[in-house]
Amino acid sequence: MATETQIEVVMPQMGVSVSEGTITKWLKAEGEPIARDESLLEISTDKVDTEVPSPGEGVVAKIMVQEGETVDVGTVLAVIAPEGAEVALAAEEMPPAPATQEAADASMAAASEGVGDVADAAGDAPPQAPAPTPVASGSDNGRTFVSPVVARIAAEHGVDVGQVQGTGNGGRVTKKDILAFVESAGKPAAAPEAQAPPETVAPAEPAPVAPASAPAPSAPAPPKPAPSPVAAGDPGAGEAFEPLTAMRRGIAEHMRRSLDTSAHVTSAIEVDMSKVVAIRAKLKKEFEAAYGVNPTYLAFIARATVETLREYPWINGEIRGDKIVTRNYVNLGFAVELADGKGLIVPVVKNTEGLNLLGLARSVAEIAQRARDKKLTPDDVQGGTFTITNPGGYGTFHGTPVISQPQAGILGTYAVVKRPWVVQDELGQDVIAIRPLMNLTLTYDHRLVDGALAGRFLRDLRKRLESWGESDY
Repeated sequence: MATETQIEVVMPQMGVSVSEGTITKWLKAEGEPIARDESLLEISTDKVDTEVPSPGEGVVAKIMVQEGETVDVGTVLAVIAPEGAEVALAAEEMPPAPATQEAADASMAAASEGVGDVADAAGDAPPQAPAPTPVASGSDNGRTFVSPVVARIAAEHGVDVGQVQGTGNGGRVTKKDILAFVESAGKPAAAPEAQAPPETVAPAEPAPVAPASAPAPSAPAPPKPAPSPVAAGDPGAGEAFEPLTAMRRGIAEHMRRSLDTSAHVTSAIEVDMSKVVAIRAKLKKEFEAAYGVNPTYLAFIARATVETLREYPWINGEIRGDKIVTRNYVNLGFAVELADGKGLIVPVVKNTEGLNLLGLARSVAEIAQRARDKKLTPDDVQGGTFTITNPGGYGTFHGTPVISQPQAGILGTYAVVKRPWVVQDELGQDVIAIRPLMNLTLTYDHRLVDGALAGRFLRDLRKRLESWGESDY
């Protein structure tokens, strides 16, 4: 462990569902000086490729994890020490990889991280006894662990990594293993045909004495062999396997943990978007020509949501231990689908209470593009207080989103669709008109937010969207 004067550099959390990262390049070597916030190394995850800055000034005293290795979030990657300070890091002080998956899960739960594997830390460790032969698939309790890069290559070639013999640390499957497997075989070798079990001969018994006129009974036909079952782990007819990536494991863990933590309830409301549609049509050309920004419906909703959240601090808060946390700021998270369509990430726009419509539209567009390009920084995915998800872009009209922990709520925005709507004419008579309508849903933590509070929040949000003028945005 580092001393009080030394600083540990750890694998950052790059999104709630990211549980591990791969060291792609060290930008500094041991013994080199480094300034605070100067880039120290480059990492790659399923969702983000980024540089990690140094948390302090000094000298790179020790590099704990080498290039190409994949380690869990929170793992110590390097130690920064003051110039001239002596550094003594015994191998015993380096955190060992958990011996079992249960130990790994326990250590990750303590750090509030997703499930992932722990690679062997590199360092000047004393010689050890030869390790036992690694499991061919590089798995632990039936699970195969691979880095994000290896998972992508395996998926591209349609290779089941469980069929590949790993040559990395602890039997881990490496990029070279996948490419060698593809070159030599192309696909897993077919399982040998199951052989019928040898016919069992019953022990001979004395034959009964039969009358001379009675014909001898015919021997019973041997039973037909049972059909051989499909080998465990093999796909059935019409099925195909692809690797379960660390990102999908992380998403699954976070979704399950959220449902186990919060009492999820969803309320919905319909909104007449006529005013928003009219204002957007007026501002669209101006924003695009002057600022290169498209004022989307999401930007209008985000602006109205920020103002409404300031009146409902519990919905912008969280439960922390036995306390309710409220805030005088709003950090909005926006769910963004990754470019490959196989996952999502929630980057955060900070201090949105200080942004107008143009500022929000620009910030949301910029951070969403960086998310799709895997160019987010650790700070971009931390500190959210409330989340907006927008499946309406795909035409959906209702949903029940899962809360991003430890927040108290998430707003779902859905497609704007023209439908019949009852309105009052200038004489106060009810008439049917065609209006652009949108459904909004609020999924909230019922431990903190009651249905009445959620209903008032949605009511006030609708009122803003239906009545605000251009100057209000």
